[in-house]
Amino acid sequence: MNTIHNRQIFLDTETTGINITGTYYEGHKIIEIGAVELINRLPTGNNFHKYLNPNRSITHESFKIHGISNDFLINKPTFSEIAEEFINYVYGAELIIHNAMFDVDFINYELSKLNLSIKNIKNICHITDSLETSRKMFPGKKNNLDALCVRYKLDTSKRKLHSAIIDAEILSKIFLLMTSGQISLPFTQNKSSSQKELKFFENINIKRSSLRIIMANEKEILSHKENLDLIQKYSGFCMWKEKFVDYDG
Repeated sequence: MNTIHNRQIFLDTETTGINITGTYYEGHKIIEIGAVELINRLPTGNNFHKYLNPNRSITHESFKIHGISNDFLINKPTFSEIAEEFINYVYGAELIIHNAMFDVDFINYELSKLNLSIKNIKNICHITDSLETSRKMFPGKKNNLDALCVRYKLDTSKRKLHSAIIDAEILSKIFLLMTSGQISLPFTQNKSSSQKELKFFENINIKRSSLRIIMANEKEILSHKENLDLIQKYSGFCMWKEKFVDYDG
């Protein structure tokens, strides 16, 4: 289990129901885990997705949210059967979860039932709550995934019902936009108000380095262009796209 620098995992779960903390605890369990890996803010394709047999019934309220039935899960592994694989996968990463307390509590509840040395996921991962991040950026507004998708104009056509892996993928896109450092900067708002900022960046005297320069490949250039297109679509202006990047050769 090796820690990889700048490794981020976006995680979501679906469950049999909602546990009530305190004197009454229903013991609801995880039935789906979806996780998407990014290294240096780029998706690797090394994702983690499991449906799990909870060995208990799913509440009608939860079924209406995710559409996962007990019949569908009857032949799926239990959490205990995939626990070590899951721990190895998330170990040492920054785990980014929307409303993290909900998912972390469920994961820790599952771990507490097993004969493993790890009982708290926080001991092996750095937990970042993207809901708290969005609330700081957009105080007083709705900040659930649906609201953020509308705010950042993301396609949610695949999200007919809640799905851990789809929601993890959506969260990864939203979080990259929230933490890009571009949405709130003045020179992304409109072109006419950005001339002073553009001139400032043009006149920066960069001291050249003798370090080797590795040029981006075609796949990386395409991914970069897609990000710039999304920034321009959201803000109306993207300095890097209009001033410094020429995709037409």
